[in-house]
Amino acid sequence: MQARMKNPATVLPEVATGVKHLVKAANSTGLPGTTLELVHLRASQINGCSACVWMASQGKNAAAGGEKLWAVSAWREAPCFDDAERAALSLAEHVTRLADLNADAVPDELWAELTKHYDEEQLAALTLWIATTNFFNRLNATVKEPAGTVWS
Repeated sequence: MQARMKNPATVLPEVATGVKHLVKAANSTGLPGTTLELVHLRASQINGCSACVWMASQGKNAAAGGEKLWAVSAWREAPCFDDAERAALSLAEHVTRLADLNADAVPDELWAELTKHYDEEQLAALTLWIATTNFFNRLNATVKEPAGTVWS
């Protein structure tokens, strides 16, 4: 498959600059890189973004996801995730599936669980990371970005 056009984030250089700042900020909070990669993969799986799924599982960021990547789609049943990762993965699903949920897209019970594991800066980073993943999933789907080419 060939992309319809270059990825919009590469057409407008200011976008790449902004994304680099976001990545730097998210990584400066002490939030584990593994957690960031796990939620990136889960949101990308939900959205069917083959380019981002490839990047998370096979691309240059795969090592950051650790040994748990194989189980992300079954995170509820897989024994390898800790409570903090489970809360983050649940947040990724809730934020990604806003249209599928009721008016309380992120339930108070989930938020309370998240605050047991993450401080405000880490929650900001996690939320922005998930939103950015959804942003790129939508860009990639629109231009039909082939797996194996994004940011490689």
